[in-house]
Amino acid sequence: MEHTYRLVISCPDRVGIVAKVSNFLSTYNGWITEASHHSDTQTGWFFMRHEIKANSIPFGLDQFRTAFEPIAREFNMNWHIADSAQPKKVILMCSKESHCVADLLHRWHSREINAEIVAVISNHEDLRRMVEWHEIPYHHIPVNQNNRDETFGEVDGLIEGYEADVVVLARYMQILPGSLCEKYPGKVINIHHSFLPSFAGARPYHQAYSRGVKLIGATCHYVTQDLDEGPIIEQDVVRISHSDSIEDMVRLGKDVEKNVLSRGLRAHIEDRVITYENKTVVFD
Repeated sequence: MEHTYRLVISCPDRVGIVAKVSNFLSTYNGWITEASHHSDTQTGWFFMRHEIKANSIPFGLDQFRTAFEPIAREFNMNWHIADSAQPKKVILMCSKESHCVADLLHRWHSREINAEIVAVISNHEDLRRMVEWHEIPYHHIPVNQNNRDETFGEVDGLIEGYEADVVVLARYMQILPGSLCEKYPGKVINIHHSFLPSFAGARPYHQAYSRGVKLIGATCHYVTQDLDEGPIIEQDVVRISHSDSIEDMVRLGKDVEKNVLSRGLRAHIEDRVITYENKTVVFD
């Protein structure tokens, strides 16, 4: 993978933003390999993502930030720049279902995902052998109604200790407390079936089957204090028919879930997602 810097910007929309940024980069011989822009006419905000060849610029990220800051102030920008050579640290959280964790571990092992999976946290022991085969630490932290504060205090300690950049709820069947959601905004990613709100609770595929649904889907989103209502990163669907059994629906649903989750995580770790209000801009 080519070594690049990723410059990500959101700001009030006005004339001259692209020209100013492009002129800044050209002044230092910055070679743009990818450029994405979006203007939201409803909110009046502008979004931008540039990838720049790292070796085309005569300084590192700290000097880049110093040099770019006057432009950021002029345009009232929310912005950051990231180095593709510094993979984001990822913690996976899971329960008993293996399909999402197994898929992400495979993609990480085969280097399809440019990230460092630093640990897996689970409230069950079921997936330990699979995770430890990949030489990744596995932390079993049981959860019950009497120990939730202690449990999620331990989870928080692990997130801090590993200096995780993002936490992925890979079918982790527990609700995170509001304090954790507040502490890590835009850093916790979840996956769930897209039957909500129609078929909430236990056995959603059985509920959907009894209603004769024709589409099965999944939603990958950031976690907020509002359950399953955070900004959406990725979604997909697969069509089914009357001939599909409940078992077929579960199998197809798992396929959609793991694919949507991997695409959502990839977009996040490649700095392709910009969150604003309760929405996202996701650059391809």
